[in-house]
Amino acid sequence: MEPLTTSYPLKYSVPKARVFVVFLSMVLCTTILCLLQLRFFKPKIKDFYSFEVKDSRGRIISLEKYRGKATLVVNVASYCQYTDKNYIALQELHREFGPSHFTVLAFPCNQFGESEPSSSQEIESFAKGNYGVTFPVFHKIKILGSEADPAFKFLIDSSKKEPRWNFWKYLVSPEGKFVKFWRPEEPIESIKPEVTSLIRQIIMKKREDL
Repeated sequence: MEPLTTSYPLKYSVPKARVFVVFLSMVLCTTILCLLQLRFFKPKIKDFYSFEVKDSRGRIISLEKYRGKATLVVNVASYCQYTDKNYIALQELHREFGPSHFTVLAFPCNQFGESEPSSSQEIESFAKGNYGVTFPVFHKIKILGSEADPAFKFLIDSSKKEPRWNFWKYLVSPEGKFVKFWRPEEPIESIKPEVTSLIRQIIMKKREDL
């Protein structure tokens, strides 16, 4: 007599090859989506000229208008031991090298010894009336702390040098990158070679593009 055998249905199992194909398809789709996101939604790398600031009357101004120039960004003050010497020197520098390829950009700030207490329009009138400045004097800003102006904060972060007093100077390239900084007591003559070098590069590039 033959032994009684019981047959059970085999459990259904997905072939390993099929699992691998599904997994590979998911990875491929995820990779494509990531590449598309990088291609179309890539965040713009900030440079100095990509920021917006306010003029002395509080109107929004894009710094993009200065792209292609060498710019010297300065935190200014009206009642400081460096005021006379620096305003005179900055205007001379602007007159000598500007305005086609170079400009000074002045940002009033009252965070150092409270030496810039006036309103933005009063500061602009003071600078023009006493020193004949022809370069832009912007709205009064903060450059230290959580309320620091983003454009100025970009220069501080790029240079790793935070201003300790009024009239710190940051040279910016035509592409909006930080180049070099100077303290308020340093002579304006030390800045001229760097400005001259940038202007020479600007002129040479324009000639090559012709």
